Amino acid sequence: MNQSFSVTAKRQLQTCYGVFVLNGMLALSIGSLLPFIREARGLDYVFAGLIVSLHSIGNLISSFLAGPAAVAFGRKKGVLLFNCFFAISFLLLLVGSSRPVLAAAFFLTGFARGATSNFCNAVVNDLAPGQAAALNGLHAMFSVGAFTFPILLLLITRGDDSRYIWAIVFMLIAGILSFLLYALIPDPDKIRPVAEESGKEEKLVKDSGFGFLKEGIFYLVVLSLFFYLCAEQGVIGWMVTYFKDTGFIGENLSQITASVLWIMILAGRLLTAHLSTRMDKRKLLPFMGAGIVLFFIALLFARNTALIIVCIMGFGFSMAGIYPTVVSFTGDLIRKYSLAWSFVLTMASLGSIVMPSVIGHIAENAGIYMGMSSVAVVVIVDFFLLLFLVRYTGKQKKRDAA
Repeated sequence: MNQSFSVTAKRQLQTCYGVFVLNGMLALSIGSLLPFIREARGLDYVFAGLIVSLHSIGNLISSFLAGPAAVAFGRKKGVLLFNCFFAISFLLLLVGSSRPVLAAAFFLTGFARGATSNFCNAVVNDLAPGQAAALNGLHAMFSVGAFTFPILLLLITRGDDSRYIWAIVFMLIAGILSFLLYALIPDPDKIRPVAEESGKEEKLVKDSGFGFLKEGIFYLVVLSLFFYLCAEQGVIGWMVTYFKDTGFIGENLSQITASVLWIMILAGRLLTAHLSTRMDKRKLLPFMGAGIVLFFIALLFARNTALIIVCIMGFGFSMAGIYPTVVSFTGDLIRKYSLAWSFVLTMASLGSIVMPSVIGHIAENAGIYMGMSSVAVVVIVDFFLLLFLVRYTGKQKKRDAA
């Protein structure tokens, strides 16, 4: 990054990276714990899909409310309010067993997660506006937490499914730790990047209006992220259940697939962060989009264990940089409008709400294989949207240079 920071701003950036590790664990716990919860509580595919969608609904509502809450109370107080539900949600999973309690718990996991994502993405954008490397670094930390949780779950259960309850205890402790880290983070409303040429802190004044709704880039980013999140949440929420129920690979290996996916996402995000400092990020997106299409379709036809793992690795590596790179195109928009990121994240998150339930309903009526196959349509649509986004921003860049 070509940006200098004050000591306090560096601490703020590092803390954002740290809490995003815990956010990654939170996100992956939903899909990894789902088969254990479904079996222990006797849940059908439809209800299982519903509670995964409730996680995304909580994420959407939290993402939307986080922006206005930040304007009203300040970003730090706002994120602390939402983040306390991280621990509360897993406490409910620990002590409750009825369907309404399960539904509330999954909803609150998303309610905590959405504000965290909103806060960290906005803060990193403020510190390094429009820089894909900074955002890829942030989301690489998410990947660290994401690939760690399934491995921890295997170590905790050790072949005894009833021990999954201790993984819930672990996440309850992680939720408390997350809250404590946010309590220690420097207030982002008081920290600004240091301008290299002057050595003085910049004063950033944001517009709290809706001018971003007139920007074409806003809609292209929203649509690209909508279909990307359809695919991401569909795969993350259902992949372990898909492999476990189809029997294409063994039960323990089914859990490992989630870690394999996120290890490759981590590798892909680190590579994307590196490449984005050396080449135009517009050249990277078409390759990423093509990769998720090819590898996911190949995964649907794969029956050999080695081929399945290769397809998962290719899919994870290809999808790795899409989200942070697309978000980086809105750097100036987010920096200028205080409500812009809330609206981007809220509208895009509808994809992660719709897709798990769609997969669940199709699985209940036609089988889990057909449910997962519906993701193929989503990744194809997203590929073409990424091409449109690249073309639009390329023309915009030429106009700005003229």
